[in-house]
Parts: sequence; C-alpha cells; structure tokens
Amino acid sequence: MSTISFDHIGLSVADIKRQRRFYIEAFGFHDEHRTEIPDAGIRIALLSRPGGTAVELTQRAGSAPQHFADPVEAAGVQGYFHWALTVDDLDAAVDNAVACGARSISRPAPARRPGIRFAYVADPEGNLIELLQHTTETHGG
Repeated sequence: MSTISFDHIGLSVADIKRQRRFYIEAFGFHDEHRTEIPDAGIRIALLSRPGGTAVELTQRAGSAPQHFADPVEAAGVQGYFHWALTVDDLDAAVDNAVACGARSISRPAPARRPGIRFAYVADPEGNLIELLQHTTETHGG
C-alpha cells in the first residue's frame, strides 16, 4: 500500500475574510495560498500550521448554510460533521477561540478515550471543531 498522510480539510464558508481572520487569530493558522475561480464565483484561501495541519476555506456565491446545535445532532446527518485539533492547553484554547468569535458548545471534560480531555466550539459560521488535549490521566468509559 502506498503512503497516505493528511493534507487538509475543506470548509465551504459564507464570509471568507471573517473565517480566515478567525482561524488565524484563534488557532495560529497562516496564509498558504489564495486563488479565485471567477467563472464559478469561487474564492479559496488555504491556511496551514507548522506540522501540516491545513484548512481550505472556499466561498461560493449562493452557497447554503448547514448548522448543528451540537455533535450529537450533527452525528444524525451523514457526512462530515466536525474536525478535530490537538492543543496543549484545552482550557486556554477554548477561551481564546471564544474570544476570537467561536461559540462554546461543550466545556472541557474527560473524553471516553483514556488520556484525553475534549471540548467542542463552533466557528463564527457554526462549523463544529473538537479540541483535544492529551493528558497523563487515564479514565474509562
């Protein structure tokens, strides 16, 4: 089998400038590449972080929003419903994301997976982001 690695996640957005600013300020992404496809009414901004995590923001004229109140509701619709970022300090990451325009969906808590704490936030357009922190604690579930 050939080598496979993660490249990026793509988010369809209504306001590429606002979303770009949010991901830069909240999570330290930086501009990697920008392009437009004028005939299709599409603008694209690829943002990345050291280590390879990347998000492609795509704005298309006339796109329709999709919103979920929380991960449980989102899991009721097939397809991608959240993406996850690993952080060093979960509480600080949630607080910073909220200060930058995110909405807190769930406060930091132990995950069912041992050695993990997690929380969910929604970006300014409602896309769910799971924030994970690896801990030395183990808990079952």
